[in-house]
Amino acid sequence: MLRYYTRACNFYYGKHSVKLVNKRKALPLCQIKEISFDQIEILTRNSKKKIFINQIKKLSKSLRKKINFDLKKIKSKKKNFSNLNFKKYPNLLGVLNLTPDSFSDGGKFNTQKRGVYHAINLLKDGADLIDVGGESTRPGSKAISESLEWKRINKILKLLIKKKIPLSLDTRKSNIMEKGINQGVRLINDVSGLDFDINTISILKKYKIPFVIQHTQGHPENMQEKPTYKNELLDIYDFFEEKIKLLRSKGIKHNNIILDPGIGFGKNLKHNMSLISNISIFHSLGFPILVGNSRKRFIKDLSGKNDSKLRIGGTTASSIYLMMQGVQILRIHDVNEVIQSLKVFKKIINN
Repeated sequence: MLRYYTRACNFYYGKHSVKLVNKRKALPLCQIKEISFDQIEILTRNSKKKIFINQIKKLSKSLRKKINFDLKKIKSKKKNFSNLNFKKYPNLLGVLNLTPDSFSDGGKFNTQKRGVYHAINLLKDGADLIDVGGESTRPGSKAISESLEWKRINKILKLLIKKKIPLSLDTRKSNIMEKGINQGVRLINDVSGLDFDINTISILKKYKIPFVIQHTQGHPENMQEKPTYKNELLDIYDFFEEKIKLLRSKGIKHNNIILDPGIGFGKNLKHNMSLISNISIFHSLGFPILVGNSRKRFIKDLSGKNDSKLRIGGTTASSIYLMMQGVQILRIHDVNEVIQSLKVFKKIINN
């Protein structure tokens, strides 16, 4: 049986979007009038076709039923959780790497004083949540022991939670997750797609904590060695759909789940560009979308700037594009610069 996918497209933002929604010429994303769309792209493994929303009624009954089912999820209101406010676009997940070898800032914040200071500054700059990690998962990195990972983050987690700073925990290990949850972290961000540790799903179920499902092909050690897909966009969509089914079968019934297509995790430039440019397809799964575009390799590939610290321009440009596609959360190193660019863009477009 032919499988169809629905991608919302041709988005509007700000005052103009509100006017179109009020005139019923566009549909609001997640019931928010400030961002809307008036076209959809209907995809299969062999074809794709864009139509305006007023042409849906001309489709066959079976296809119309499928598209309306997807549109219901695309338009569905998202409930807030983990200090994330889904009435605004986008939320920012500020990055705090407590590692000596992360790809962009390894060793810069991995002392107690510098780590706490940086987290406080990220929050002041406008981050909604601070994503704390003690293990690098950059391409080519190797897994570290649980004891070393916990040693890197334990004291700083305690200090930050004592200061009431909202935290996300970036880890692949279930015991680290459990310890972090007991300390007070509000979100689990597992870059392995919950696949690294067989006990992860049990911990997530036990504590009913919100979490991120990220897609990764392979492991950090080898994920950039000729990654291949039949169709990266639809393969990753199917991955999320199957993962949600698995979680439901395991007894996780809540909807406090975030989907991250995993830019740079087992993807080459073509895959990354396909995912970013068509990111809105994931809205039809019905969950908030997170994208880690900050300082990523695709910026160097496109612009020629090699040093990860020189990729702020590419980060801000891609952040504005992703916001305009309705992406709810961006994982960002340079929070001040991205907040500034988004504020200026919003003021200009609403002038």
